[in-house]
Amino acid sequence: MARNGYAKGANSGYITKERTPKSGPKKGKLSKRTELCRQIAREVAGFAPYERRIRDMIVTGGSSADKRVYKFAKRRLGSHKRALAKREHIKTLYNQQRARQAAH
Repeated sequence: MARNGYAKGANSGYITKERTPKSGPKKGKLSKRTELCRQIAREVAGFAPYERRIRDMIVTGGSSADKRVYKFAKRRLGSHKRALAKREHIKTLYNQQRARQAAH
C-alpha cells in the first residue's frame, strides 16, 4: 500500500519502498564439487566407528533392527531427522556394496 507522507488520514505514514521477495532458498544445496569431495573423502577414510556399528546392526538384522539402528543413531547424532537420514544413507550404501559383490 502506498503511503502519502501525512500523519493522518487514509494511507498515512512514512513513505517506504515496497520490498521485493528474495529468490528461493539456496542454503544447504549440495554442489557438484562438494559432492565429489565428500565422495572421495568417504572412499579414502571409510566409515566412522559408529557408522560401522550401524552397518553391523543392519547386517545382523533381526525383526527390530530398524528400531535399534534408529535409537543408536539418534543417541549419536542428536536428532530424529538426522538419525533417520543416516539410517537410510547407510542402508543404501550397504545395498550398493552387496550389489557390487553380486555382480562380480
